[in-house]
Amino acid sequence: MKLWRVDDVMTKDVVSVTEDTPYRDIVDLLIDRRVSAVPVVDRSGRPAGLVSEADLLHKVEAGGAAPRIFDAWRRRGDRAKAGGRTAADVMTSPVVTAEPSLSLAAAARRMHREHVKRLPVVDSSGQLVGIVTRSDLLKLHCRTDGEIRRDVVDDALHHVIAINGGPVQVECVDGVVTLAGRVQFRSTADLVASLTRQVPGVVAVADGLTFDIDDNVISGSRIGTPFSFG
Repeated sequence: MKLWRVDDVMTKDVVSVTEDTPYRDIVDLLIDRRVSAVPVVDRSGRPAGLVSEADLLHKVEAGGAAPRIFDAWRRRGDRAKAGGRTAADVMTSPVVTAEPSLSLAAAARRMHREHVKRLPVVDSSGQLVGIVTRSDLLKLHCRTDGEIRRDVVDDALHHVIAINGGPVQVECVDGVVTLAGRVQFRSTADLVASLTRQVPGVVAVADGLTFDIDDNVISGSRIGTPFSFG
């Protein structure tokens, strides 16, 4: 089963600016390229920060306000950005990055944990090689039902039970996989459902599998399934 990674969905032709790029040039770039943020790279091509629309809007928010009024409702860092002239003045730093090999699930968790909407992608030497956004991660769910079902049958379950002519039926509609049939052991049924949930693009699993023997219970005590997944 293919594990989708950041380099499967990231934008590789990433636009960036340098630390001395003027404010107006950054605005023009965002509008022309129809993006909401750009990485700021240093002289070695490594991300030094990120400039987003939110960073640039501090100057708009401060427009026309008397200094004392503006100071009263903005933090010191926001005031500095409002007066910024270059990317170095207005960028958010340090920047949270990702590796090309990072799984999409791990990338999503990193975005959530760090409260960011995008991650510049860097190679092993720290060079900027792309950028991945929240919308890029959602590409995982653009897969067709046929592709998802094929992965469930051929990859996720191939080494567990025989699908073709076997006891388990698999259907996929709008990303929801329905499992039906009967297997011998409860641990097998649990494993089938667990593996199915891990297939890229699966929205939910309707687990209709039944079993003959509950091998998770021994002398009245439950034990875990013989497989675990990180």
